Amino acid sequence: MLIGELARRTGVAERLLRHYERAGLLHAERLPNGYRDYDDGAEDTVRRIRALLAAGLTAREIGPILPCTAGPGTAVSACPGVLDGLRDRLAVLDRRAADLDAARRNLRATIAATERAAPP
Repeated sequence: MLIGELARRTGVAERLLRHYERAGLLHAERLPNGYRDYDDGAEDTVRRIRALLAAGLTAREIGPILPCTAGPGTAVSACPGVLDGLRDRLAVLDRRAADLDAARRNLRATIAATERAAPP
């Protein structure tokens, strides 16, 4: 299928599909006219990429994980090292969430102090 059809079926912009290809996550054959020709599995691959991105993984992290996925979701088979990598990424996201929570608390305190100090 051509890139426009894949974009239509997946709801993913052609620009992103080309990005996934450059990142090595998606593969297309080239037709004699230079157009990209995706196989029937490309739709599921794009959906898995999107699901893994939504789970907080980067394209670089998805690369080694993608061959271990099956079906339209984010379930990953027992490829060596994948589970450790997923746990590492979760730890990073947990730290970022804690940092954001602390920043929110600090901002609320700053707003409250500013409101108390504001003239009537």
